[in-house]
This record gives sequence, structure tokens and C-alpha cells, in this order.
Amino acid sequence: MQLKDAHILVIDDDEDVLTALRLLLKPKVKQVVVEKNPNALQGLLNAQDFDVVILDMNYNGLVNTGNEGIFWLNKIKSWKPATDVILITAYGDIDLAIRSLKEGASDFLVKPWKNEKLLDAISEILTKKRKNKNLKIKLDSATEIIGESEPMQEVFVKLKKVAPTDANILVLGENGTGKDLIARSIHENSLRKDKPFVKVDVGALTESLFESELFGYKKGAFTDAREDRKGRFEAAHGGTLFLDEIGNVPLRQQARLLTVLQNRQVTPLGSNESVNIDIRLICATNLSLKDLADENTFRKDLIYRINTVDLIIPPLRERQSDLSLLAHYFVKMYAEKYGKASFELDPGFIKKLKEHPFPGNVRELQYALERAVIMAEGGILHAEDLAFSPIEQQPETELKLKTTNLDAVEKNTILKVIEKNKGNISKSAKELGITRTALYRRLNKYDL
Repeated sequence: MQLKDAHILVIDDDEDVLTALRLLLKPKVKQVVVEKNPNALQGLLNAQDFDVVILDMNYNGLVNTGNEGIFWLNKIKSWKPATDVILITAYGDIDLAIRSLKEGASDFLVKPWKNEKLLDAISEILTKKRKNKNLKIKLDSATEIIGESEPMQEVFVKLKKVAPTDANILVLGENGTGKDLIARSIHENSLRKDKPFVKVDVGALTESLFESELFGYKKGAFTDAREDRKGRFEAAHGGTLFLDEIGNVPLRQQARLLTVLQNRQVTPLGSNESVNIDIRLICATNLSLKDLADENTFRKDLIYRINTVDLIIPPLRERQSDLSLLAHYFVKMYAEKYGKASFELDPGFIKKLKEHPFPGNVRELQYALERAVIMAEGGILHAEDLAFSPIEQQPETELKLKTTNLDAVEKNTILKVIEKNKGNISKSAKELGITRTALYRRLNKYDL
């Protein structure tokens, strides 16, 4: 999206500010709407979609804390989560800037602003919107992978590149991050999309079932083999074979699997004849590549065979900016499933979500939201409607181990640079040698 196509909404109780922004933006954007009263926000947002809302943080208050701006920011995100908000205030404060970014603001500017800087901030937001629109990955007509955060956009870029090829893909990520959805998305965006997609949880196969399930068998090959049966490799012929939990395959079976992948042939149990196979292989594991490369448990030659390209799916705690989008998506989905009216998400509900570490990742979030929808009695979901499963709780010591000394150095450096630049995110990002979006991601990473 270009600046000239943008619809901008400005909320500020100062007539001079509204006039200045209207005069600045009107020649450059498609539409600019100005409003003094923030109470009119919901009506304006219901009437049409705005690409960017420029929101003042203080309204007729005796104390300029910025709390009003944070309140209305949360309201906007609950009504229209995809709307980008630039907060603007005459009272620059590093804590306020960080707090606003953490709450979901796209940028934070201090009055008096520089026109070029404001226009650059809007342009950057619109550029990101355009990229997000182009990168949204469809699984089918009803389902999509949701994610506007930088880590997910990196996954989408890589996915777009590798999906049309026949390269073997290794999908890495913690339990609950959606590795199976990524695998299916690769298939749906490949040249094999009209052919079979066959999934096998190889980690759940016993030694006796491994070969018969994957390679098939002939009638009489063993006691219960009453008829010929194709294995999963043959069933996936022409399409995609997805081997989930590949890291749990014993070494003995790994050798057999390696032979099949090298020769592109399978020999069913009870047969002396090999069958040619044409498959695209996708594997997944919750182990890191470093852990998988331990030769005591996994063959390195097999890793090279299955890992032409790897896709690392980020845990939910590293993509917190997607929480609001995911929450609205799942709440809408479950409201429709259980025949309930649409829900509004109270800011306290979103806040509670953002404060939870989600060791169970998107799967845990999904189940928590399904329960909330089922148990809710009104049309608004409040923080008290949200309960997290105790089976996903991580020990406190385990959570602490996720922050290393290197993390601490980076966190302290970021804080010092932002403080030095008096909360100016653009200057801080430039001094740190990273993009403003990358700086936002690190602020979320360290819960700043």
C-alpha cells in the first residue's frame, strides 16, 4: 500500500494539532479524518477501516500520565486488532514509550513532531501492511496461518521460496507452535498440491510397526498380513510425505529410512521386488538442530538427507505482537462453532494473555480461548474468563534458564540506547544498527 492510498484517522483534543495534521496529510493520503473526542472512536472504526490511527495520549487531564492514550490504544486493538496506531504526546518519557509499544502501538512520537519523521513512520507502517498482505499463507479456503510479527514474516518469506520446489524440508519448533500446519501449507503451495498429503507420526510407531506402516507388506508376510497393503511412502506417491517427530526414530530405523530416501525405492515386507517412489519429504521435530545432531541418537547423514532447507517456527513468547490477532481469530472461530454471538475482548483480557508465557504455545492459547468462549456468559470476554491449563506450566527454574548472559547484555544495551535518545525509537534503532521493527521485537522479547 502506498501513502496516497491510505486512510488516516487523527484523534487529538487540540484544534491546532488537528488542523496541522489535516493540512500535512490531506495532499498526501487518500483520506484524513480528524476528531477531538476519543469517545467517538468506536463509531468511526465501525463505520470504516483506517490504515493508521494517530492518537494523542492525554485528553483534558490534569496529570499527563499517558494513561488515557494507553486506554484508548487497548480499545482500538480490541475493536480492530489489525489497525496500526501511532501514539503522540508532548511529554516524552522512555517508560511511556516502551509501555505503549508493549501494549501494541506501532510507533511513538513526541510533540512537536517533524513532518518528515511522521510521514516516514506512516510509510513504514503501510509498507509492512503491504508485505503482510502479500505474505499471508493460505492453507485452504477456511484456514490460514496467522502472523504479522517479524519472526513469522521471516518464516513466510522462506516458505514462499521453498514451497514450489521439491526440496526436503525440516521443520523445527517447540510443541504447539504449528509445525503440522506449516507442513501442510508447504504442500498446499507446492506443485504437488493436487496429489496426496500423507502424515505419519513416526515417533509413535513401535519397532515392529515401523517398516510395515512406512513400506507396506505382502499377504502372508506375517501372521496378520491377510492382504497386500501399501505403505505410507507408496500412498504419498506423487505428493508429499510428512514425517512428524522424526527426532524420536531409533537409530536402527534411521538406517532403513536413509536407504529408502537415497534409493527412492521401498521394498514391502514379504517381497523381493522394490517399488519406485516419487515423494516430497517434510520432517518435523521439537528438538533443536544442535540436539538432533548428537550422533549418539541421530545419524548426521540422515540429517543432511532430510534437511535441504530448515524452517524454524518461533515460540509464541517470541511473537507476542501476534497475540491479539490470534485471540480475535480463535474467539471468532469458536463463537461460530458453538453458535454464540460475536465477542468483544476487554483490554484486561488481552493484558492477561500478554502476561502469560505460553509454554504450550499456540496450541495452549487455542484451548484457553475455546474454554473462555464456552464458559462466557456475556458479550465481552474479561480477564476472569481466561484460565490456563496447569499441565502446561513450566518450572520457574526452566523459565529463568531461557535468559543467558548474552541476553542480559543485549537487554541492558537496548535500555541504555533508548534512554540516551530519550525514548526516540527511530534514533535508537539506527544507533543499534537494526530496523525499528527489529527493535520492537527485542522490546517484546525482554518484556520491556
